[in-house]
Amino acid sequence: MRAIAPVAEAEAGAIRKLPTSLISKVVTPVHALATFIPPVTYMICVTVNRFMQPSWMQRMSLPNTYVDQETEVALRVAACASTFLLTRFMKRAFTHLGNQWHAIGRREKPKLVQSGPYAVVRHPLYIAVLIQQALCSVMFWSYAPLVGLGITAAAFAIKMPIEEDLIMTDPAVGAEYRAYMQRVPARVIPFIW
Repeated sequence: MRAIAPVAEAEAGAIRKLPTSLISKVVTPVHALATFIPPVTYMICVTVNRFMQPSWMQRMSLPNTYVDQETEVALRVAACASTFLLTRFMKRAFTHLGNQWHAIGRREKPKLVQSGPYAVVRHPLYIAVLIQQALCSVMFWSYAPLVGLGITAAAFAIKMPIEEDLIMTDPAVGAEYRAYMQRVPARVIPFIW
């Protein structure tokens, strides 16, 4: 993301409008921490513990009563492989978003992105993050990423209306965004959310 920010600023200008409420300033760091703490903790603790899960981590493991060892391994490998596909999806979404990217705010030269995954849902990167957290739960065979998923989903539920209000109040793209909302009613999950 850091590599995207300078390009976005050079092409579309600096951020000219940011939300001002306390919740809008806190929500992005909260979802970032909830997204990154479980996998980073897992990788560090398992590496330090000679590539074995520490006992405290094993207590948060998903139950093994419903699947045998081979099925668990297959599910974990499938989740890992799915992560690579999800990464490709996220790159595609970033490609379509292009120079309009920012964590929460509007650029000097705003342009409404309506192509690629943005033609299906208004916030495709958010669904990718939520899916990634669910996949981490299976890869790590742990409940811990599900806690992060819940926190992140709540943060997104707060953040999306704030972002959309910023866009709708922008005279350059507000009317176009309202029409886009009519064409693409789903924020994150088609027909559901």
